Amino acid sequence: MNGTVRYGVIGGGHMGREHLRNIALIDGAEVAAVADPFEPSRSAAHRIAGPGAVAYRDYRDLLADEAIDALVIATPNHTHADVLEDAIATGKAILVEKPLCTTVADCRRVEESARRGGSFVWVGMEYRYMPPVARLVEVVRSGRLGQLRMLHIREHRWPFLVKVGDWNRFARNTGGTMVEKCCHFFDLMRVIVGDDPVRVYGSGAQDVNHLDERYGGETPDIIDNAFVIVDFAGGCRSLLDLCMFGEAAPAEQEIVATGDSGRAACSIPASELTVGERAAGRSETTVIEVPPGLLAAGRHHGSTWYEHEAFLAALRAGTSPAVSLHDGLVAVAMGVAAERSIAERRPVDMAELDA
Repeated sequence: MNGTVRYGVIGGGHMGREHLRNIALIDGAEVAAVADPFEPSRSAAHRIAGPGAVAYRDYRDLLADEAIDALVIATPNHTHADVLEDAIATGKAILVEKPLCTTVADCRRVEESARRGGSFVWVGMEYRYMPPVARLVEVVRSGRLGQLRMLHIREHRWPFLVKVGDWNRFARNTGGTMVEKCCHFFDLMRVIVGDDPVRVYGSGAQDVNHLDERYGGETPDIIDNAFVIVDFAGGCRSLLDLCMFGEAAPAEQEIVATGDSGRAACSIPASELTVGERAAGRSETTVIEVPPGLLAAGRHHGSTWYEHEAFLAALRAGTSPAVSLHDGLVAVAMGVAAERSIAERRPVDMAELDA
């Protein structure tokens, strides 16, 4: 893959189109084809990909296209397992959007298929690549904060967007909010803490969003607010504070890492990083610049471009995916544990999920 890498993008919805806009900004990459069964989404994706790309209704026709080197899978969550099985069989490199699958069992099935085929599969955890978050991770790993003791991740945002067929209104399709939305944050916890989760405690509910909506006579059943505490093997604890009806808040996301000798906090969209050390008795705030073109290419603070840059670099170097199938599996398992803890009102050990 030393020449131009040609991508096929499966799924023409919001995230699929974000991938298309960012691939267009990557040197040495181009989109050869898009696929989506829903004509408006397919047409919208094709317009972004350009006239040189082929538009397929059936993703299996795209998989058969020999001109394609790499695949991006951005289909509804509950379709990932089956689409991945077909994609892995082609031997092409794959970037699959989060969550990897909606159940731990499906994650394991995909992981085994990829292992047998020696496939390159990268799980799309673009929050790792948000520039302020990446800098915060560097600070934690540098040792400036001492031993990490507490991690707080807060997201107060708008409700879930409307999706084709309203598939994201039901936990059976998404895996539940703790899997659908929060696998990003559970993955970040593991990256920042650098340790394995052992226990999850959750308290949450559906209190505000979608209660007046009906689909086929059913009311949506997705959690819209929660506190989730995760205990890690080495003693660090982490808190997720999620509100899906908090769009009036000035900062959408904030991450605070506190060690025994210092504290670091980053915020988005302000793109600020503040680092303070106890011995010095002061802190410094830096604005982490993100090029305007990257901000305009998607909703994720430039991270999708940085993720694609890393994905392509790994392909060219022949190295392993930076975000592995195991990473994707554990993030889903943490989300499943949180959903179970909320439903059953008890702590859930990760050992229950064998993850």
